[in-house]
Amino acid sequence: MGSARPVQVQAEGAASEAQGREVFRADALTRKFGDLVAVDRIDLSVRSGEFFGFLGPNGAGKTTTLRMATGLLRPTSGQVRVYGMDPFKSPMEVKSLIGVAPDDPPLYDRLTGRENLEFVARIRTFAPEAARKKSSELLGWLGLEDAADKPAADYSLGMRKKLALACALLHRPMMMFLDEPFSGIDPLGVKALKDALAAMVREGATVFYSSPDMELAERLCTRIAIIHQGRIRGCGTLEELRQLAGLAGGSTLEDVFLKLVGEEYVPEGEA
Repeated sequence: MGSARPVQVQAEGAASEAQGREVFRADALTRKFGDLVAVDRIDLSVRSGEFFGFLGPNGAGKTTTLRMATGLLRPTSGQVRVYGMDPFKSPMEVKSLIGVAPDDPPLYDRLTGRENLEFVARIRTFAPEAARKKSSELLGWLGLEDAADKPAADYSLGMRKKLALACALLHRPMMMFLDEPFSGIDPLGVKALKDALAAMVREGATVFYSSPDMELAERLCTRIAIIHQGRIRGCGTLEELRQLAGLAGGSTLEDVFLKLVGEEYVPEGEA
């Protein structure tokens, strides 16, 4: 059973982070794969202390954008900056400030959950005892202690996502990039993760949350960008997006999305 005791996940230096400082910027950011334009000249700005939602259907360009933002995929054109730095020219500096939890967690399958965490902690220059302590805390908090000494290859998708998030949180990053972090996780796990991320944001850290889940984003996010077919269709608070779409105050985020995207949207399986 998972521990109910919360783990300290406050970002390093987050309390002193200037609220409202721009921490992420994309200018005319573009990525092509042959003739396919996956991300098409998008402009985005994210500020510290935001729970920023990056929403769109599968294939909209969300994951490609996150990979460019975190230095995993070079843009075809345009530029991206994280804390004012180019993630390709200053990779170590950027990686020291961010945590990344991808949709397909890149774990070492032959290592146990505990060994995965301790290995990442040592790469992050934790002392051996500190690595063991922090790993045990995160495993307990995420309800993985019973599987801590099993190979990651035996983990379910939800367990793998929890372990990947734990790896991303080890060094208490200032900004988290999350690609569909809640899919495949049980309701108790989702609540624990939401509470931890909300606590980070309250302390001044920033969450960049990519997902197709409109309902969850509506509850979590302070500001939202809607992307479809590689282009930004709207960005702002929910109320600002409602105004952009010409909808009444009670309209849901899904209503806004359908209004802004219109006839271009074909639900998956109906193409």
